[in-house]
Formats: sequence, C-alpha cells, structure tokens
Amino acid sequence: MEESFRIGRIAGIRVGANWSLLVVFWLISWGLASGRFPVEHPNHSNASYWTAGVVSAVIFYGALLAHELGHALMARRQGIPVEGITLWLFGGVTRMQGEAASPDGALRVALVGPLVSLAAAGFFAILALGLDGVGAPELMGGMAAWLARINVILAVFNLIPAAPLDGGRVLQAFLWRRSGDRLAASATAAGAGRAFGYVLIGLGLFQVSSGVGAGGLWLVFLGWFLLMAARAEQAGAEARLYLEGVRVADVMTPEPVVAPGWITVEAFLEEYLLRNRFSAFPVQQFDGKLGGLITLNRLKSVPGDRRATMRVFDVACPLEDVPLTHPDEMLLDLVGRMSRCADGRALVMDGDRLVGIVSPTDVARALEVAALRGGGPADVGGRSDHPAPGRS
Repeated sequence: MEESFRIGRIAGIRVGANWSLLVVFWLISWGLASGRFPVEHPNHSNASYWTAGVVSAVIFYGALLAHELGHALMARRQGIPVEGITLWLFGGVTRMQGEAASPDGALRVALVGPLVSLAAAGFFAILALGLDGVGAPELMGGMAAWLARINVILAVFNLIPAAPLDGGRVLQAFLWRRSGDRLAASATAAGAGRAFGYVLIGLGLFQVSSGVGAGGLWLVFLGWFLLMAARAEQAGAEARLYLEGVRVADVMTPEPVVAPGWITVEAFLEEYLLRNRFSAFPVQQFDGKLGGLITLNRLKSVPGDRRATMRVFDVACPLEDVPLTHPDEMLLDLVGRMSRCADGRALVMDGDRLVGIVSPTDVARALEVAALRGGGPADVGGRSDHPAPGRS
C-alpha cells in the first residue's frame, strides 16, 4: 500500500498514510456521531456527538498505529529491517525488508500486534468503568467503551488463521516449526487466506442480494483485498525460495550509461534517451560524483513546454533516495529496499565506483530462469548473458 502523505517518525520508524484512510476516518466519525452515540447516549447536542465521534476515530487510529508499531519494534528485535508503517483503508501495513530467521521469531512478530490491541482494549475497558465510577459524562464513558470493543474486534479479526492477517502468519510460523518447510507453510497460510477471502465475498454478495444492507459491499471489497493479498503472499514465498543465495552480481546489468545532470531534459532526450535502449540512467554531478537516477516515469512528469528549461537534476530521484548495493549483497536483501522514487531500481557500487544497475526486469528474469530450471540459487547465479540495461 503506497504512502500518500507522511505523518512523522516514531522510534525511528517512518509513519505515513494512504489517502483511503480519510474515507474510513470519515465513516467512523459519521457512524458514531449520527448512529451509535445518539442511540446509546441520548439527549446530547449534535456538536457533542460529532466531537465524540471525531475524537474516538483519532484515538482508534492511534491504537491501530500502536498495533503496527508492535509488529515493527518486534521485527527490529528479530533483526528484520523495517522500512515504515502505512495506515490505510483496511488498517495498517508494516513494511519489513526481510523475514524472521526462525519460526519462533516469525511467531513473535505476528502475535505482538493482536496482543497490543488486546492490551488497548483492556485499558479502555478499565477507563470506561473508572469514568462511570466517578460520575463522568456518560458520553465519555461511551467513547471508552466503544474503543474497548473495537480493539477486541481488531485483535480477534487479525487472529483469524488466514494470510495476510496476523493469524495467517501465526499459522505459517506454527507449520514451519512443525515441518521445517517454510515455503509449504507459507503456501498453506496463503491458501487459507484465499479461502477466507472467498467466504467474505460470498457473504457480502448474499447480503447485497438479500437487501440486508450496503455493508455487504464492504465485505465483498474486504474479501477481494484478502484474496489478492493472499495470492501475493504465495508469490512472494515462491520468489524468496528461487532467489535464496542469489547475489546482486548474478543479475545486475554492468556498466550502465551515466548522464550529466546539468543538461536540460530536452537535450537529455535527444542525446541519451533516443540513442540508447535504456529506460534508467544514473545522473552525474559537475564534480563527477553520482547525484541520482533519472527514469522514464520521472521524465513523463515534465510538461512539454518545460523540457527546454528544466534540468535533469530537477527531475531525477536524488541519490539519498536511490537504493545502493554491493555486488556481493544477497538479492533478497536488496529487493526489500528497492524504492518507488527510483522506480524499483538500485545502483550497484564497488567502493566509490558505479559497476551496475538492478531493475525490476532483472529480478523478474532471475525468477523466470530459476523457475524454468527448477528453482534454487545455483540455477540463477553465474549466468553468461544480461538483460538490456535499465529495462523497465
């Protein structure tokens, strides 16, 4: 899930949100202010209900962020680099650059999120009782009670044994520990995720056809998301098997063409892009050092009437946002760091010297070759040919 705007950093972990979060934030606030709170706690003003609804939604997302931070911090304790957290339509996503080295580590990372949600539920339940005991306004107690219930629901739903839910990762860790086969465990968990997705879609369609309510559409959407995510989990597991042991040097395109960053976009198109078959070029500064990476997608963002005045530097992904790697780094470790700014590409450095570039196409070709030959690191490494440099 792509990050639309940055919120900040917590414990060094980048936190952002997708625009879809705003939709659910509005729905939660509206549902509480115009539905639940007026029914459960009548005789308050509309302003009070809307204040309570908005504040409850903000606190809920705070608890959701705590859930994801639990995953992120535990992952770091297990030696897994964490890129960041993104809050979105269906909750939150913790982006990890790798996996736990053992089933026990994977189990800890999976369980900590629901445990945080249950702890939050307990806190809000005690708070609700305390507010009631001291005679606080009943609407405040109602807010705390709703937050307790919603966090229990969040924890229980996430513990359903279906990938990519936390319960699916718990199932995968359990099966991995019992059989010793990580890929088979991942396949079983992903299969459970697909089955659960179909169940939700079926229930949603039944509700819609029965006229029970528009909530069925939400179930269909959620089921479809789980179905797609479960398929992605399975594909990711297979990719990790095929790429295990493969080095960056085995797949990189060597000696990429470097372009000067100080020329205009128009001159770059004429002198570099049209004369080469590449779709990504490292960008050089006046002093000869690398300054970033320019790609076709970034060039497309330049209006035609500005190409004669805008420099390549002004469009390129800056070097600090381009993943840098070494020929001997494991490809699996690099894949998790390949960023959106650089359109999934990475520059390969040997000391201060640029020796290659890795593109998504290079990774995809490595996967295809390994799959055709039956999988395994020996089936990818040491190939004698290379794809066209910088292909997209």
